Amino acid sequence: MNRWMGAPPYGWQDVVEAALKEDLGTGDVSVLGMPETEGRWYIEAQGEGVVSGLGVAAFLLGDDGTSKFRDGDRVNPGDILLKGQSPLPNVLSKERTSLNFLAMMSGTATLTAKFVSAVEGSTTRIVDTRKTLPGLRVFQKYAVRCGGGSNHRFGLYDAAMVKDNHIRAFGGITPAVQTLRRHLPHTTKIEVECETPEQVEEAIRSGADIVMLDNMGTREIESLSHHFGRQVLFEASGGVSLETVGSLAETGVDLISVGALTHSAPALPLHLELE
Repeated sequence: MNRWMGAPPYGWQDVVEAALKEDLGTGDVSVLGMPETEGRWYIEAQGEGVVSGLGVAAFLLGDDGTSKFRDGDRVNPGDILLKGQSPLPNVLSKERTSLNFLAMMSGTATLTAKFVSAVEGSTTRIVDTRKTLPGLRVFQKYAVRCGGGSNHRFGLYDAAMVKDNHIRAFGGITPAVQTLRRHLPHTTKIEVECETPEQVEEAIRSGADIVMLDNMGTREIESLSHHFGRQVLFEASGGVSLETVGSLAETGVDLISVGALTHSAPALPLHLELE
């Protein structure tokens, strides 16, 4: 059974194998002399949330196909997420790597789902950021999609972001956008981070595709969104919480970016047991 939600993240197997190698080192000394007897095992959810990472766990441990769950499904305490039968030393040596991916990814998917639920009924999308764990970005951004969110740019290569330091280095918003436009293909979007209404107006006038409204109040965001209409995409960002995201969505912004989805999501509790 395919446990992934859509296409797996690009290059995922190389990262998973590197993580397993990090844990195994020269070999698991805790299974030395253990019989190669096959045994049945299962992974059980210990909390409520949205599962993500089953494809990784199935790759490492095997999968007998009897569990009904796939990435993106909601789970409750006691749900059996994955089951299988493998040589016991193999299961025990790969247990922690499997659970690390599964707990981390499910935690991100679960937190994302909470933010998505908080803006339900609006047209605003919840998006992630580049504030990810080094080397694990593709897994975390995949988990955001499992939770119903959308991805911002994946890296420095697929969209231009003009932040405060870029503005200083280029000598202003207008020269930054105009210079980048000359060097970028027409398919690459330019986003400008703005802290004041004056910067927003300049960014739009200079030809930005997306304007990030950084740490602005809801009244100011609503005024700017209504004034400039559909000339650009508006993204609200900065200190967004579950308590504030609903009111931000009511301003009419297109996107709300939340760094906490990937840098502060608590792991979903789960465990592996032998039958």
